[in-house]
Amino acid sequence: MNQAFLIDNRKCIGCHACSTACKAENEVPLGVHRTWVKYVEKGVFPDTRRYFQVTRCNHCAKPPCVPICPTTAMYRRDDGIVEFDSQRCIGCKACLQACPYDAIHIDPESGTAAKCHFCAHRVDAGLEPACVIVCPVHAIISGDLDEPQSEIARLLSTQTVAVRKPEQGTRPKLFYIEAEASAISPGFATQQSAQLWSEAPAWGPSDWRGPIQTAPGRMADALLRSARGSGGPQGPLLGGAPRETYNVPHRIPWHWQVPAYLVTKALGSGIFLIAAAGLALGLLPATALFTTAAPLAALLFVALTGALLVGDLDRPERFWTILTRPQWRSWLTRGAFILAAYGLLLAIVLLAKMLGQDGVAAQLRWPGVILAVLSAVYTAFLFAQAEGRDLWQSPLLSAHLLVQAVMAGAAGLLLLGLFVELPADSLPVLVWTFGLALAANLLLTVGGEFAVPHASAVASAAARMITHGRYAAHYRGSLAGGLLLPLAAIIAWPATPAVHLIASLLCLGGLLAYEWAFVFAPQQIPNS
Repeated sequence: MNQAFLIDNRKCIGCHACSTACKAENEVPLGVHRTWVKYVEKGVFPDTRRYFQVTRCNHCAKPPCVPICPTTAMYRRDDGIVEFDSQRCIGCKACLQACPYDAIHIDPESGTAAKCHFCAHRVDAGLEPACVIVCPVHAIISGDLDEPQSEIARLLSTQTVAVRKPEQGTRPKLFYIEAEASAISPGFATQQSAQLWSEAPAWGPSDWRGPIQTAPGRMADALLRSARGSGGPQGPLLGGAPRETYNVPHRIPWHWQVPAYLVTKALGSGIFLIAAAGLALGLLPATALFTTAAPLAALLFVALTGALLVGDLDRPERFWTILTRPQWRSWLTRGAFILAAYGLLLAIVLLAKMLGQDGVAAQLRWPGVILAVLSAVYTAFLFAQAEGRDLWQSPLLSAHLLVQAVMAGAAGLLLLGLFVELPADSLPVLVWTFGLALAANLLLTVGGEFAVPHASAVASAAARMITHGRYAAHYRGSLAGGLLLPLAAIIAWPATPAVHLIASLLCLGGLLAYEWAFVFAPQQIPNS
């Protein structure tokens, strides 16, 4: 059995009966939607036309929301329905980032993920989903793709159909007959704050994704070329630019805690990484700064990292279920175990020093280096699982995170050296490490992440938002104040403590500004 939906746009009249039936059947709260109808208008008066698109979960054959879920709350049933278990959900919102279709939301009443689940309770009872039976023109068809005589199988075999974002490789099972390009693909139609019956909420303290003016323009053209090149929607455009006149807003899933966590994690991993590797290689002396203060500071930043991660959950009291019911394909789960193992090793190192067991602490240096590197880079693999944010799919991200950790670690040790004795012979090692990391980070940022062509128009739009749009001040400030100025300062005055203080603080502030832009900009690009 392989359940799927088919929307016949030749019949749809945009009445919203499916939306209201879904809300009534599943008790969906106000402000969120499992099914909604998007309106797009095209043409120049009097030659105009309005297109409707019923939008919901695609019940993908390869759903990216399933492997990223750390507690198996999101799962795919044997009949092909992608279902969720609200009792297992911790509200991490990773599935929202993984979905390329904006089909998942956080229920404001339960604080857990929710979406269209094909009215699984009705399907199990031999009934059709509520949206199917309520549609007055029979524009929504559901059924078993593996049954050749089913209505949906017969229509798919005789009609030309399209799916949303086929280039994502999710193999969606929400098919459209006579799909309109400007409706089926986000970014084709101009988005405006004033819609047919409502005002779209502006992005701000409430973390709403605001309207983005994207068409007509390079993003719309690139998206259209991408869709046509991948078997997406076809068809001539009318003379007027398409305009989105009704859609539903979506909240930004990850908030300020995520960019802050990237900075604290870089500090927690980088400080011990440099200290332990320097001690093991004989480049740094076995003084209190490197044997005691460094692991203590690293442990504090790892603890703060964990607190930020838990703080961004909508159900933080369920965090422990990652450890008791782990879903090992999820890099959120793997990262939690890496951070826990790293924190435990740091605690053992400190305990060994307190008990005078210097040999035990020395034996843990290389294992600590390995765990520090894993702690620094695992987020790159987590972001890679967030397939709804194309900019995060960068092949350079793991290297970039490691360089950022070394940079932040050197800055942290230079700051610690203002309070704990810093041997004169170790200062050049830290300054050179700091300078080389600043230069490498500058090269990776300017010459790597944003200089090379991006894999998709969506990634390009997010990158342009960082370099020339809403987050340009964060990006340019991070380059000038967080990289170039500290680099110039330590080159000019490498042995001056006041310069170490200012350069380190500027570097960490610039890192936070960069991570802020890198985390928030891709979430601003609409997926529906």
